Amino acid sequence: MGVIGVYGVQGASTVVFYGLHNMQHRGQEGAGIVTFSEDGAAHRYRGTGLVNEVFNPGNIAPLEGTIGLGSVRYANVSKGGIDNVGPQFFHHRAGDFAIANDGNLVNSAQIADYLEKRGDIFHTLTDSEILAHLIKKERDEDRIGNIQSALNMMEGGFAFIVMTKNRLYACRDKYGIKPLALGRLGNGYVVSSESCAFEIIGAEFIRDVEPGEIITIDGKGLRTRQYSRFKKHRMCAMEYIYFARPDSDIDGCNVHSYRKEAGRRLYREAPCDADIVVGVPESSLSAAMGYSEESGIPYEMGLIKHKYVGRTFIQPVQEMREMGVKMKLCPVTSVVKGKKIALIDDSIVRGTTSLKIVKLLKEAGAKEVHVRIASPMMKYPCFYGVDTSTPEELLCSHRTLEEACKAIGADSLGFLSPESTRESCFGCADPCQACFTGEYPTALYTDDEE
Repeated sequence: MGVIGVYGVQGASTVVFYGLHNMQHRGQEGAGIVTFSEDGAAHRYRGTGLVNEVFNPGNIAPLEGTIGLGSVRYANVSKGGIDNVGPQFFHHRAGDFAIANDGNLVNSAQIADYLEKRGDIFHTLTDSEILAHLIKKERDEDRIGNIQSALNMMEGGFAFIVMTKNRLYACRDKYGIKPLALGRLGNGYVVSSESCAFEIIGAEFIRDVEPGEIITIDGKGLRTRQYSRFKKHRMCAMEYIYFARPDSDIDGCNVHSYRKEAGRRLYREAPCDADIVVGVPESSLSAAMGYSEESGIPYEMGLIKHKYVGRTFIQPVQEMREMGVKMKLCPVTSVVKGKKIALIDDSIVRGTTSLKIVKLLKEAGAKEVHVRIASPMMKYPCFYGVDTSTPEELLCSHRTLEEACKAIGADSLGFLSPESTRESCFGCADPCQACFTGEYPTALYTDDEE
């Protein structure tokens, strides 16, 4: 998921729209924008589909105001539908407000049960609504205090932006698992999941929101508050490996530079005898460049990506993922025919995409396909926003390296080590690698816990 909020910017809805466009890779199921005009009236529009499918000049123009909030949604099957497309909007006696979020709470079921026993009724399955109920349950009129109290009840990886008619609150989880960046746009400000959203709107990057921090943005400027003394920098490794755009900088590390370094290290740890290096578009191209440079094996464009048809990994159902591979990629037969190929990909989750790509290349005449993955074997489910809820879904959770290689039809298979994954990251000394190592930075909760 991707979120963006702007404050003090003329035509806020248009600015939010372009920011969401640059974060389309973070979610393709739906998009929404909420604004407040100068008279305090709220304006909202959302829909399912891609940003360009949801919005047009006719529905953006009525979203008046200099303060705005937007989000793109990536959801699994159980959390789909228009009701769960953000930002979520709420009425309150102290003033209406909207919330957009990225990430996932690990104790959402426990908090929802607590709130329902108090009489609260939920209309969505979003963490934004959980935060709204926690904020509203407090009788104190001090909203920043209510937000701080609510965040201290939450466990997981998350980035929330809360918007009132005259203020933004940017909140990041205390473990720093999810990214959130702060920028300046003219005399106003912008907060976004990734700094790549700043480029298209002409904003200047200021800094990352710190783990456990709430930044308040209003007519008085910027104010900051630490809502938790327990803070760590455990940025999700999959942000660098897969989710983020190469032109984003996250916690001081450029994503392209990270992937290229990971590719270099991948060759040192898993070399192969190949004629050409081929990267899987788009998130693996930087790693393929690094692998090629380190090995001296020429890099070739052996796979072509069709114009945007979505990211197959974040499709909500398996049948859509498998069909999406055929729609998305096409082998360049004249390049790959008769060649031994080092195929570089960013990760293997379920393995179905890798199987399809290897098959495509071999049908195009590739002599051998040696798959090299610029991340470790994914053996454990993620609870912080990646749609892998059970080990059974993961190719490598119950297979050896040899068995995984056979399952995808490759001639050989190699992965980057967790150590090199960590060392490739120049900004975050200890990224979260729970899906690779099983070492989770937060406590985990089950539905039957008291």
